[in-house]
Amino acid sequence: PPSPLPLPPPPPHLLSSTLKMRALLWVAALALCSGGPLEDVVVERYSVPDECAREVEHGDHVRYHYNGTFTDGKKFDSSHDRGLPFSGQVGLGRLITGMERGIKGMCINERRKITVPPHLAYGSVGAADVIPPDTTLVFDVHLLDIWNTKDRVQTSTISRPQQCKRAVQRTDFVRYHYNGTLLDGTPFDSSYERKQTYDTYVGEGWLIKGMDEGLLGMCVGEKRNMIIPPFLAYGADGHGTEIPPHASLVFDVLLVDLHNPKDDIVIDNQVVPESCTRKSVPGDFIRYHYNGTFLDGMPFESSYQRNSTYNTYVGMGYMIPGMDKALLGVCIGERRRVTIPPHLAYGENGVGDDIPRSAVLVFDIHVIDFHNARDPVEVQVTHRPEECNMSSAVDDLVQYQYNCSLLDGTLLFSSPQEVVLGADKVIDGLDEGLRGMCVGERRVLIVPPHLGHGDISVGGVPPNAVLRFDVELVGIQKGVPKGYLFVWLEEGPSELFQALDVNKDQEVPLEEFSAFIKSLVAEGKGRLRPGQHSDVVIQDMFNNQDRNKDGRITADELKLKAQEDAERSRHEEL
Repeated sequence: PPSPLPLPPPPPHLLSSTLKMRALLWVAALALCSGGPLEDVVVERYSVPDECAREVEHGDHVRYHYNGTFTDGKKFDSSHDRGLPFSGQVGLGRLITGMERGIKGMCINERRKITVPPHLAYGSVGAADVIPPDTTLVFDVHLLDIWNTKDRVQTSTISRPQQCKRAVQRTDFVRYHYNGTLLDGTPFDSSYERKQTYDTYVGEGWLIKGMDEGLLGMCVGEKRNMIIPPFLAYGADGHGTEIPPHASLVFDVLLVDLHNPKDDIVIDNQVVPESCTRKSVPGDFIRYHYNGTFLDGMPFESSYQRNSTYNTYVGMGYMIPGMDKALLGVCIGERRRVTIPPHLAYGENGVGDDIPRSAVLVFDIHVIDFHNARDPVEVQVTHRPEECNMSSAVDDLVQYQYNCSLLDGTLLFSSPQEVVLGADKVIDGLDEGLRGMCVGERRVLIVPPHLGHGDISVGGVPPNAVLRFDVELVGIQKGVPKGYLFVWLEEGPSELFQALDVNKDQEVPLEEFSAFIKSLVAEGKGRLRPGQHSDVVIQDMFNNQDRNKDGRITADELKLKAQEDAERSRHEEL
């Protein structure tokens, strides 16, 4: 009985088994009766691409769009109208003979007009109500895809960096950019448009099989073209609306990053100073410069651009784990390159817009200095005179020449200077390093910041900077204890006032007082506080004794002053 609904016709170029048998019998009968050559397919190649990497051969699978018309131009079928190209295999009798002959040798994106005579189409039988008997058919074909079950992934290297220390292996984690197109050039996806790499594991089943295979052996910075047949891509189902069934895929891939979850930091390009007396240990405070890049060389940060070192503690968790580890065991002045995998850097989250997720980081490091809060001043004597009758000590006035620089050689100050040691006039480390020196002696002083300028910037000295002083002692003036203006070097006179009162008028003016003190100093019996002019120091001494401020010192003033100072447990120079 007839079907209650009309059946949709098959694609007119796809021959059913019944129609195929009838057409073959008709062709055979015609050949026997005519005894002459049969009319063949007429092919008009009206649009051929400049490049044709592959042509349709027997056994290939093809995907194409077509419009089917009669010779009068009337359309009887169109894949364009259905919005779905036709997919089939060539050479197995699944297409009408004329179509199989007509598409052989076609290139991707080629357009042909194929005119098929009736005996190579549906013959005297026709096709249902669509194709009348003995009808010549005209197909306008646009070839979109070719593949074969024997195909493998085709890879070609577009560019490759000169140095490739490591290539992709299975279980590696990769980050790459790509443009994806169908074989006819139709784009379907691009990581560049999303402005985000595709990040995944290789060989773990997270990718289509063809991409898993195509990424193997790639270097960071390498560009590859990959052609992946459908059965190693999305197969007969396709993917969404962008990738049709039985579609070959073309990817242009740029490998941006590569690491393995088992990776540790890698240290290379080391430049270690010849003199390295100490290496960094946990708890040290370090200052270093760095340039930070990704594996592909793209920079993301630089301390040089900020014109400021990065300052922090080592081995105490103040940095990403990889950097914490990389800065242990370094020397002052050392340079090294450190490659840090993401699990020892910023991991799967990255940092804002600067550090992508799962990014390998590369740091070129220059260690400026480091110190520990327990470090003393380091004193290196570079020259000491053979004769040294007197050495510098606390309260002495010393004259010295010096150059002050950072440990990287940056000169900060250079000047002659004089200072009273122990008077808090210079940084503690320099004050300490100048002690015990002979005139003519030269030293190198390494002063840690807690004995220098600390964590503040002073006069061009960076915060937390270790300082180097090259000093030479030029002169020494022995000093007096802190708070004193004068000290006796010999026993003083038993009757001090009488010694002061030269004219015996029972009053000692400033002139007599000054002459007396200067004579003691000249004879080596006493010493004034250095660092000020002697007249200024003597004036202060006189003012201390002149209780009523009348410009004269009497015996009672001298006696009362001495008693008062004794009661207050204060010193009395005279």
